[in-house]
Amino acid sequence: MAHSTTRTTTAPETDDRFEVPLRGVAVDPETRCRHWDDAVDVVALRFACCEAYYPCYACHAEATDHEPEQWPTDRFDEPAVLCGACREALTVEAYLDCEDNCPACGTAFNPGCREHHHLYFER
Repeated sequence: MAHSTTRTTTAPETDDRFEVPLRGVAVDPETRCRHWDDAVDVVALRFACCEAYYPCYACHAEATDHEPEQWPTDRFDEPAVLCGACREALTVEAYLDCEDNCPACGTAFNPGCREHHHLYFER
């Protein structure tokens, strides 16, 4: 007898250590995850599809059963990037202009993340 499984587009419970809805795999207190855990990997990004923050696209893939939606350009003035060091929610505009340092606390962000902006932000 075949059985069906119910799937949802809702990610697992959010991490209550953060004031924003943040989800991911093996997330540490500064938003590093199983996939990206260098000292400078302290950014979580908000996905438009589920309005939740994830440390990376791989966390989104593992935590959901839907395709990711990039943050739309007409919402670049809304908070969509979280600094894991100081927990400041940044607009996409502020993040893209910050030159790899949090504008609120000065913590270094991974400059390699620039190579993945197309996964998170519309252009």
